[in-house]
Amino acid sequence: MNSAFITVSNDKRGKKVAINFDNALGIHPQALALRERRSEILAANLANAETPFYKAKDLDFKSILNKEMPVQSRSLNTTHKGHMQGNGAGMGGVMYRNPQQASLDGNTVEAHIEQGKFAENSVQYQASLTFLNGKFSGLMAAIRGQ
Repeated sequence: MNSAFITVSNDKRGKKVAINFDNALGIHPQALALRERRSEILAANLANAETPFYKAKDLDFKSILNKEMPVQSRSLNTTHKGHMQGNGAGMGGVMYRNPQQASLDGNTVEAHIEQGKFAENSVQYQASLTFLNGKFSGLMAAIRGQ
């Protein structure tokens, strides 16, 4: 995430105040992006539950987030206007899940496990959205001077 600042002139002393969104929002935007990516992987697992030789995948959320945070705090230098900003959200950290019961066709998806993981991830995604909403509400109150 690039450093984004907004300048607000609502200071009671007439001074301009800058808000750094990276500092204000904390880890929540990165967590939300990882939760979204995990939802896609878990949905693909469920969609391929009957596909022979399909291997169930998942993310280790904590290890990926721990690796991503130091990278996120540094901004990438672009030397040309056509360069894209990296966000560190590649496909790294995707692992295969070991099944509790082997399937004869080589498929490692266990629907009941995938459904449980998907539901758990959905609740955590909603929690990240709630945290971000609270952060934005606090920023809006600060901008309004409340």
